Amino acid sequence: MNRYRSNWPLTLVASSALVIAAEQSQAQGAPPAIDPDARIERLQQQLSEQARQIETLKQAVAEQDARQRDMQRTMGQQPPPIAGAAATAEPASSPPDDAQRPVRVGTAPMQEFQLPAVAPLFDQPGILTPRGKYVLEPSVQYSYSSSNRVALVGYTIIPALLIGLVDVREVKRSTFTGALTTRYGLTNRLELEARLPYVYRSDSTISREFLTGSASERVFSTSGRALGDIELGARYQFNEGGVNKPYLIGSLRFKTRTGKDPFDVVTDCVTRCVGNTTGTGLPLDLPTGSGFYSLQPGLTWLFPSDPAVFFGGVSYTYNFKRTGVSRLVLNGEREFIGDVEPGGIFGVNFGMGLALNDRSSFSMGVDLNSVGRTRQNGVPLASSVRTQLASLLLGYSYRYSDKTAFSVTVGAGLTRDTPDLTINLRIPMSF
Repeated sequence: MNRYRSNWPLTLVASSALVIAAEQSQAQGAPPAIDPDARIERLQQQLSEQARQIETLKQAVAEQDARQRDMQRTMGQQPPPIAGAAATAEPASSPPDDAQRPVRVGTAPMQEFQLPAVAPLFDQPGILTPRGKYVLEPSVQYSYSSSNRVALVGYTIIPALLIGLVDVREVKRSTFTGALTTRYGLTNRLELEARLPYVYRSDSTISREFLTGSASERVFSTSGRALGDIELGARYQFNEGGVNKPYLIGSLRFKTRTGKDPFDVVTDCVTRCVGNTTGTGLPLDLPTGSGFYSLQPGLTWLFPSDPAVFFGGVSYTYNFKRTGVSRLVLNGEREFIGDVEPGGIFGVNFGMGLALNDRSSFSMGVDLNSVGRTRQNGVPLASSVRTQLASLLLGYSYRYSDKTAFSVTVGAGLTRDTPDLTINLRIPMSF
């Protein structure tokens, strides 16, 4: 009965049409071919059958929607609202404002471009820390270098014959540096940095006695361990950057003199062993700092070009002059040196980073530094020359989680004055 009652408007219309048709037929003199009551009954049956089919289709559509929503929940997507739910179910809570934004069909919503992370190679990282976040980065660096020096003391009669002594000296140096670096993002474009290093150095010198006739070699070993020079820095991003647009980041770093001063360690003799021919002239304890304040401005650029990121930078390190410098020698005596001003350092680096997958990346680059001559009392030292330092760097980074990553950098010296091998392990952790 409910089904017939729900379809009574259609039934009334059909009955009216049949009655009008019958009256027209009688008015024309033709007898009705079918009884109106029988035709109404048959139409009602057809309407009932169509109503049942419609109800069956509604149930099938509802079951299909339910299965689709279950699949979307399994995949972690937000299921769309069921059509007609407002009329057949309880009122649902209103969706958030973001869900009500109109989006054209076939057009993806706009997303902010993010620079892909690459394995760090240089001291200046490229990606800044977001506002209100900070990064804690412990690191361990090992470097090894060896050098040979031959000094000829005498005169030659012919180019193949030397009258005098030959001083052969070989130096092997190992340095371990453990550091803790902290970076904090003041804004999305400005971050501050502080680095606290601890240095352990070990030198071994193999040489023959200078100005003596001994043919035997001797090994002179020394080491030093202490706090290194604390560094403070800041970086600022000048432009927005993006796809096919470079990022320009300026930096300013200040290095202190908290490490052990090279002028405060005890040397083996005075002024190249004058009056003590058995001395070595080498320090008995190695310094862990440079002994000079320095300021380093720089500019770093990054250019993303899928799937690679090209990067590089330029910098200049200015070392502040020290006046009235003297070094400590044996028996607690001081040897006056005067004013000392180390040469400035021009630095250039460039490289390329490639993302291997969503967690790991590989980088390679070259680091070049040109160190100027050292001046004493305003005059360049006779034994000081401009030094060229160059390294080939290979880096690999793996993102262990959303907040922790592991980065390994291996460097090989390209010039004699550069350390032969450098290995650096970093573990940046964001909070």
